[in-house]
Amino acid sequence: MQPDTALAPLARLTVVVPVGPGDSLSPRLREQLRRLPTGAQVVVVGCEAPPVRQGQSPVAAGMSAVDAPAGSRWQVLHSPAGRSLQQNAGAAAGGGEWLWFLHADAALAPETLPALARFVAEGRSGLGYFDLRFLGDGPALMRLNSAGVWMRSRGLRLPFGDQGLVLPRSLFTAVGGFDPATTRGEDHQLVWRVRRAGAPVVALGAPLYTSARRYAARGWAATTMRHVGETLRQAWRFSRPEQPR
Repeated sequence: MQPDTALAPLARLTVVVPVGPGDSLSPRLREQLRRLPTGAQVVVVGCEAPPVRQGQSPVAAGMSAVDAPAGSRWQVLHSPAGRSLQQNAGAAAGGGEWLWFLHADAALAPETLPALARFVAEGRSGLGYFDLRFLGDGPALMRLNSAGVWMRSRGLRLPFGDQGLVLPRSLFTAVGGFDPATTRGEDHQLVWRVRRAGAPVVALGAPLYTSARRYAARGWAATTMRHVGETLRQAWRFSRPEQPR
């Protein structure tokens, strides 16, 4: 594969992909990340399984299936379970000046990496995000969810982790990274920390895809309402000034 000179700024990038209990790294994403230029890193962070109880399988206990290509670009490690802990571990393990946090079931569009490269090349100390689109593995009504995400992120400046948050390592360190004590909404909390630090939240103007299979499995209306309720509760909590620990 010939190097894409437009993606050269991404040589300064560390991609962090946490893999949750019982999940695995998407083969599609694994292949798409091969486009990254020499120098870019991908850190895949599985989670350590708790002790297996009698009659319980290792996957049910919480093991991650981490399948990453061999090579100097790829690093695979495990941390205690929890997206905050796993993403902090991945950020610490990588050496890139920029950090891009991706979900394991994400899928890139042709425009995704070029838009990311432009943002990194600009060198702005802010948090970038992509416009979320859903894969065709969920209900047709997911188009409404895409519109809702667009309004939340563009209008309220509240992108979430499935939108591929990217920021300079210096800003990530300055705001304290992900709170290890936060077990849900750690991405939402990070956005509020960035905003309180006075850094911009920037739409990169390119799509990033995610799976809609949970909506299909759990019901579109019930899942959508649950997410809306969680978003409102988290916004009330995370928008308030954090108390010193």
